[in-house]
Amino acid sequence: MPRRRPFYRCREPLEWDPRMTLARRTVLATAAASLAFPARAADWTSIEQAARGKPVFWNAWAGDDRTNAFIAWVGEQVRASHAIDVHHVRLRDTSEAVARVVAEKAAGRTEGGSVDLVWINGPNFLSMKEQGLLFGPVLDTLPNAALVERVTKPTVVDFTVPTEGFEIPWRMARVVFIADGARVKQPPRSMAALGAWATANPGRLAHPHPRNFLGATFLKQALVELAPDRAALASPAGENFTVMTAPLWAWYTTLRPALWRRGTNFPEGGAALRALLNDGEIDIMISFNPAEAVSAIASGTLPPTVRTFMPDGGTIGNCSFNAIAFNAANREAAMVLANFLLSPVAQARAADPEILGSPTVLALDRLPQADRARFAAARPIPALLTDAELGPALPEPHPTWMTRLTAEWERRFAA
Repeated sequence: MPRRRPFYRCREPLEWDPRMTLARRTVLATAAASLAFPARAADWTSIEQAARGKPVFWNAWAGDDRTNAFIAWVGEQVRASHAIDVHHVRLRDTSEAVARVVAEKAAGRTEGGSVDLVWINGPNFLSMKEQGLLFGPVLDTLPNAALVERVTKPTVVDFTVPTEGFEIPWRMARVVFIADGARVKQPPRSMAALGAWATANPGRLAHPHPRNFLGATFLKQALVELAPDRAALASPAGENFTVMTAPLWAWYTTLRPALWRRGTNFPEGGAALRALLNDGEIDIMISFNPAEAVSAIASGTLPPTVRTFMPDGGTIGNCSFNAIAFNAANREAAMVLANFLLSPVAQARAADPEILGSPTVLALDRLPQADRARFAAARPIPALLTDAELGPALPEPHPTWMTRLTAEWERRFAA
């Protein structure tokens, strides 16, 4: 397929915000959908034919065993249906894949690139978008894209940045906290209360290093709660950074000596946090998966006494996206893989709390009854919050806030 030139620089930003009116959200979702060119059925048939028997190199973070197992299952499905071999290029950090694409463009490698599909979010997407490193618009070329909910879920914006069809949503995420109910009878219901709880229970709270996405999210959740003007976080961080983050740093300066190992050592990521909670070294951890406790109980990596809770004011939520590199060697195979990830079968499996527990990106009311039934909860689960208990998600700050928060934390607190 010929590559269409990006045209996002001449577009007015389209921002998803749960506070806007339904009419406004409908207008924005419709406009966002129009940014990609839908393919005719014949076009998709030719794409599937071109993809058959090809490999696809999916560059995806590999820090979670359950996600890795899900990716392996996806590979089995598309191998059976399209003879496509999915190679999971396991990343410690998404920037590894971004750097490869940047290097290939600098070397003039405009075809046959090493990155086909890449799982990106926030700052990495903004960087690739601004440098013209993405193939597309591609979203509405995929038949299953018609099933995506674009009004009430942030599936066409990434950290406030319009995706304009250059990203394909595949799973929703939401910040929650997990506590061992045997030791924490009344969990704190705000980040301020969490700080007070940690001071009263020194060493019983940990968060990953802010260079880790989950560690940066811990800081962002506190920023969203403590910033004097939350609305300003939707715009790039500028001269207001010092004023907006002052309450955060005051809170964290008090919190740090009460952290596990007095804040001198940080778990590498979510798996390390689970191990600390399971071993009884800490009592509370952060997660970006509402069903993490359920999955961990089922796998034996957390005790059955753990429970999920969240702050009363809500938590950050976002959508995970895939994108195709501008010079991908196997574009058609990447498109078929991305389309399968949007299928009700794949989405329902990802939503199963004992598999991944990732909320679906689909609009369930558009699905046939048989497909809607795939998502029906079979039974109430004590460690899982209901949709009503989760409530509406708080929007992510602009990507520049995450980048600057991490750098400022390093400047202030890194040994």
